[in-house]
Amino acid sequence: MANNRRMSGKKGAQVGSGGQRRRGLEGKGPTPPAEARKGHAKQRAAAAKVRRAQGRPQQRKGGGRSTSELVVGRNPVYEALRDGVPATMLYVQQFIDNDERVREALQLAAERGNIHLMEAPRPELDRMTNGLNHQGLVLQVPPYEYAHPEDLPAAAYDNAEDPLIVALDGVTDPRNLGAVVRSVSAFGGHGVVVPERRSAGMSAGAWKSSAGAAARTPVARATNLTRTLEQYKKAGITVVGLAADGEAEVGDLAALSGPVVIVVGSEGKGLSRLVGETCDHRVRIPMPGGAESLNAGVAAGVVLYEASRRRS
Repeated sequence: MANNRRMSGKKGAQVGSGGQRRRGLEGKGPTPPAEARKGHAKQRAAAAKVRRAQGRPQQRKGGGRSTSELVVGRNPVYEALRDGVPATMLYVQQFIDNDERVREALQLAAERGNIHLMEAPRPELDRMTNGLNHQGLVLQVPPYEYAHPEDLPAAAYDNAEDPLIVALDGVTDPRNLGAVVRSVSAFGGHGVVVPERRSAGMSAGAWKSSAGAAARTPVARATNLTRTLEQYKKAGITVVGLAADGEAEVGDLAALSGPVVIVVGSEGKGLSRLVGETCDHRVRIPMPGGAESLNAGVAAGVVLYEASRRRS
């Protein structure tokens, strides 16, 4: 019987595809909305909103914190307190001459209510400041808590707005960073991105230049600026670089009315090569007066105004 079965010409059960080939020829249906597409900025914003509603902490890849900073000297300490620079401790030298500037600094610190006053001998202040001329006053500025680059477009989409972000490439002057933060706040932007290396950070000088805008405008820190810009592009955000030899003028760029990242380089060198190649558009600011370049704060303000005008 067994031999007859083996010699039979009848075929037994065959291994088939289970219908997979047929199903593979079928259409996949309409493209899902942005909120349902994995990796899209709107999907990330929707997921972040759900996490907040559930009270779960958000998991971030970076951002990080800066180191604490000391502001030394009677005038710098007074100006930092007057301009709203965050502070945790005001060190006052024992037996200090109680002049007008010292009294004003102490009064401002007391009005804040969250700054501790600490009396210290002069040798201790000398040690803390590495021998700088502190004049008996030292202000401790806490580490700045940087946002993650993904937080900026997510916050915009949470408010049903197109992202308007400024990225700085090689800007090392903290005053320029503070001025950019101030312009972003003034024109309804959603934040500033700075590289982790070779870039100004949110120091006391940047806080002062922002004129208080740093308290309401997030600054994100990117480990790799080029990679961050590429991720923004994948999320549907146009990357616009400012360059003296740009192909078009700022006023002619329609992309400013949509989701956009404006990249500003240093005053001397402009955009770095990799960042410039990553940009979707390279635009220039017309300057009939003949100036060769603008500092980062002024250049960002000009483009932010144009973007704000188009969106209003």
